[in-house]
Amino acid sequence: MRPSLKFERAALAEGALLVAGVDEVGRGPLAGPVTAAAVILPARGIPRGIDDSKKLTAPAREKLAARIMAVAEVSVAHASVEEIDALNIYWASHLAMRRAVAGLTRRPCVALIDGNRIPADLGCEGRAVVSGDALCLSIAAASIIAKVLRDRIMVDLAQQHPAYGWERNAGYGTAEHRAALERHGPTTHHRRGFRPVHNILCQEETATG
Repeated sequence: MRPSLKFERAALAEGALLVAGVDEVGRGPLAGPVTAAAVILPARGIPRGIDDSKKLTAPAREKLAARIMAVAEVSVAHASVEEIDALNIYWASHLAMRRAVAGLTRRPCVALIDGNRIPADLGCEGRAVVSGDALCLSIAAASIIAKVLRDRIMVDLAQQHPAYGWERNAGYGTAEHRAALERHGPTTHHRRGFRPVHNILCQEETATG
């Protein structure tokens, strides 16, 4: 099954003039921001091949992201590591999604949100779509944009901190990343509230205490 315009068309049939798909990536990693994208697809000329970003190869995502950004209204926003640690990852992801919707040039009438919860204070009506990145075309487009942009951030950060393999693991807790974390300790880009990072910080405090 591929994503379709079913949810967008339903909202338009009910009177909405603009419908955005919204998705976030980066809830699970041990390092880096959480990133959200909001996408309003055009009425015509939607790129072919849009799908859940997890089903696509990195080169396919890059190509589709460029094509989507060429024809759609796109906004990308982040919640920082500091905000993740202060709010927790759930609320930080909602913050990133609110920022992404607010960053659109035109305010949508309806925002279709991947998942089963709708962020508060979106500035428009929100509709939750469970498995939206697999079912809803604009959410799938948002998932591609968010994934590509966040991966680029992690590649850039990997140049500053090459030991952790972020250009390969995007900050997720792979065996390589965890081994580097044990060996070198956390950076300022690691999420202090996440257990593997927190445990190492506790060990360091015990050793120096």
